[in-house]
Amino acid sequence: MSSHPLLDELQWRGLLYQHTDGLAAALAGGVVSGYAGFDPTAPSLHVGNLVPVMGLLHLQRAGHRPVVLVGGGTGLIGDPSGRTSERPLASAETVAANAAAIGGQLARFVDFDGPRGALMRDNAAWLATLGAIEFMRDVGKHFTVNYMLQKESVKARLEGGISYTEFSYMLLQAYDFLELYRRDGVTLQLGGSDQWGNITAGIELIHRAAGGGAQGHALTLPLVTTASGAKFGKSEAGAVWLDPALTSPYKFYQYWINTDDRDVGRFLRFFTLRPRADVEALDREAAEHPERREAQRALAREMTRRLHGDAALAAAEEVSGFYFGGVEPSALSAAALVQLSTDAPFVEVRAADVAGEAPGQLDVFKLLTASGSAPSGSAARRLLDQGGVSVNKRKLAAADRYVAAAETLLRGEYVIVGKGRRQYALVRVRG
Repeated sequence: MSSHPLLDELQWRGLLYQHTDGLAAALAGGVVSGYAGFDPTAPSLHVGNLVPVMGLLHLQRAGHRPVVLVGGGTGLIGDPSGRTSERPLASAETVAANAAAIGGQLARFVDFDGPRGALMRDNAAWLATLGAIEFMRDVGKHFTVNYMLQKESVKARLEGGISYTEFSYMLLQAYDFLELYRRDGVTLQLGGSDQWGNITAGIELIHRAAGGGAQGHALTLPLVTTASGAKFGKSEAGAVWLDPALTSPYKFYQYWINTDDRDVGRFLRFFTLRPRADVEALDREAAEHPERREAQRALAREMTRRLHGDAALAAAEEVSGFYFGGVEPSALSAAALVQLSTDAPFVEVRAADVAGEAPGQLDVFKLLTASGSAPSGSAARRLLDQGGVSVNKRKLAAADRYVAAAETLLRGEYVIVGKGRRQYALVRVRG
């Protein structure tokens, strides 16, 4: 089978699952516009969505044009692929808001500037005005029910039942491909390996409806699994989102730092742009010195920088150092303290509410109760008497009920209250 530098790059990275015959020749013949679709069923993409995103990024780096399709129309229905039950329907307002948020996140990965800058499209532009009779005449007539029943996304749901709404999703996705072919000259669709049936339906529709020897291509990428059997993209707190309001840069960084040794080599290939020699050097480092976690650190740094930027990465590393690397609280930047507030229990209080008996003092009992570290003043006293309390990682004695505010407040307004060895709460003391 003939090849192409883009396909070779995806192959060594483990990102190439399958593609249509003739794709290598099409890529060699000139600039190809290729798209991947993202249904806005949530207000943010999550790390599980990053494989097709990286596919678009590699397509652009190879000199071709990526097209990002946000499913403002199909998001009102939902793709049955990979699901065992009907997806709950979202309102039009919710889908529109989600689509706008997702578009901004994708701009962190693909470049929208320049002559081959990525294009952003929303299929609500053509699906929202598409009439039922028009759709059945112009699209439905090209597909037999037998053809649709053979697609894996449908076959997997037949026993438990599938609504006509989700059954028709394949045709809507095929129509997207046709519309993008007509509007933007798109001839390639990228997607997960479970999307092969939907993508080839689009190729069939282009061939039948566009005429003149029109031809489309498909390129699918693997569905990511972890060596431990855990679902990729999930943490103890749930999904790992790209939106920093849902998953802070620190938690995002920690997700990648905690990558299993058995997975880190694959994930470096999948999700970073490091060249082959660098990745293989990190493979050797991980095999010889797994305790150093250099490969995980390289992965976490590149992913956090790409999504959140250098400043957020620096703050995330500070917070990580506070928890696990011996970074002193006094060294934490204001940005790191803000990130810490998204991970540790956090409360804002008035200075008067945590003041000690003398001016310029803070009452540790009040800090413990305000932060939720102790349910009452008497419980706070017991904690202190038992030696289980720290302020800014400094362990307090039973007599240390009051601490000097000027020496204690980090950046003039924060204090970290500790209970036991690893439980911390952040208190912001205002005016």
